[in-house]
Amino acid sequence: MKNYKTIKDNLNNCDLCIVTKHRSKDQIMTYYDLGERIFGENKAQELLTKIDLPSDIKWHFIGRLQKNKVRSIIKYVECIQSVDSYELAKVINKEALRINKTVDILVQFNIAQEETKTGISYEEAVSFIESLSEFKNINIKGIMLMGPHTDNTDEIEKVFKKGKQLFDFLKSKYSSIDTLSMGMSDDYMLGVKNGSTMVRIGSLLF
Repeated sequence: MKNYKTIKDNLNNCDLCIVTKHRSKDQIMTYYDLGERIFGENKAQELLTKIDLPSDIKWHFIGRLQKNKVRSIIKYVECIQSVDSYELAKVINKEALRINKTVDILVQFNIAQEETKTGISYEEAVSFIESLSEFKNINIKGIMLMGPHTDNTDEIEKVFKKGKQLFDFLKSKYSSIDTLSMGMSDDYMLGVKNGSTMVRIGSLLF
């Protein structure tokens, strides 16, 4: 419950995705009972331990997703925020088609160009999204990115501004795009300031 009211007051109509990594069902239900419905999980195995929670929870998968784990989670997720390759998108589409479902995805970008993070480069944005147009069982809702691993807020804001520019460009080009997932516990305020429509917060809430 800590920081919840302050975070909500700061969001300015930006959606909150509550990160549930290593959190118990009781902890999740505390926020469910406050009206939250968007929860994000990093690991396929951990998500599967939580699928007996209320069915109106909108599960977002926000971690790195292995292709061989897609089948196990596809039935339960509202959105996969971490699509970082054509091959992963192809598997997601195949598994969604298998169960007659259309699943929302966000394309993950590595705008900070950090070697420790995966994601599409800024320059590849249009060609990558165009390459996914053949897949009829995925809906490209937007983009996701992470700020650089630094305490320098100017560097973080520089990346977020570039992310917002990319989002605005893609939104003008593709009618399905309306989500910019940008900002986590350490930098969510910079995400909101720079136009994020969704922040992913875990440690600040628990």
